[in-house]
Amino acid sequence: MAKPNYQFEKRQRELAKKKKKEEKIQQRRSGTGEAGAPDADQDAAEGDTTTPDNAESGDNNGAAPQAEASA
Repeated sequence: MAKPNYQFEKRQRELAKKKKKEEKIQQRRSGTGEAGAPDADQDAAEGDTTTPDNAESGDNNGAAPQAEASA
């Protein structure tokens, strides 16, 4: 009786998982996900650290914008 090739089976499972993950990412980018909208965590996963608060000033260090004092 032949021995099962566990390494081959494991590699095939890993490739299947990777392919499925890539397909999900592609669906999110194209906007055709199951929910019909891109995932909110996608920006954080891709490394986009720009938030609406600091996007206007170009400040990307995470500091809160300073309030301007009117005299």
